[in-house]
Order: sequence, then structure tokens, then C-alpha cells
Amino acid sequence: QVQLVESGGGLVQPGGSLRLSCAASGFNFANQRMYWVRQAPGKGLEWVSSINTHGGTTDYADSVKGRFTISRDNAKNTLYLQMNSLKSDDTAVYYCARSRAGASRGQGTQVTVSS
Repeated sequence: QVQLVESGGGLVQPGGSLRLSCAASGFNFANQRMYWVRQAPGKGLEWVSSINTHGGTTDYADSVKGRFTISRDNAKNTLYLQMNSLKSDDTAVYYCARSRAGASRGQGTQVTVSS
């Protein structure tokens, strides 16, 4: 059974940082391209970042480029998202997913950026 469990969200002030983690199980994580997507209040799912199976190729939405870093540890079956210089517009529920559209995603972790 595929399982994705996100953690690391919380309340942070503008300009602050958070590191999200996603523990994966039930599938061959090392052979799966992985994604982070988010959903802001009242909006649809938005793709944030992608990483290939070996972690050597990453891609980012323009809105987070230069501030967020995606990475993975295949030995630990874990996906990460380091988020720096957070803005209020980054407030959302963040999901790790097995597709860019957000299919097969976890339960999400709430990130709130507010002073």
C-alpha cells in the first residue's frame, strides 16, 4: 500500500525557513520521480517542485525558484523541501506526490507564513 507522510510544517514569520519531509513506503521510491505540490486557501493544487530518481535533476515553479530546494535520500525513502525566505503567499498545505498533478499524494502538512 502506497503511503506518503509529510511533516515539518508550522507557523513561521515572513523571511523565515522551514524544512518539510515526506516519508514514503509501499512502492519503489528510488525508481519514482517525486513532486511537491501545494494548495493555498480557496485555490487549486499548484505544482511547486520536481526531482528525478537520482536527485540530480530538479525543477521549480517560478514563484519559489531561488528560495526552495528539493532533495531526496533514497536510502531513507524520504523526500525533502527546504524553504527559505518564506512569504505570506507561500501559506498553503504542502503535499508530496507521485505526479505533477498531485495524484497519489499524502495527507499534507500546513505551512502558515504570518507575522
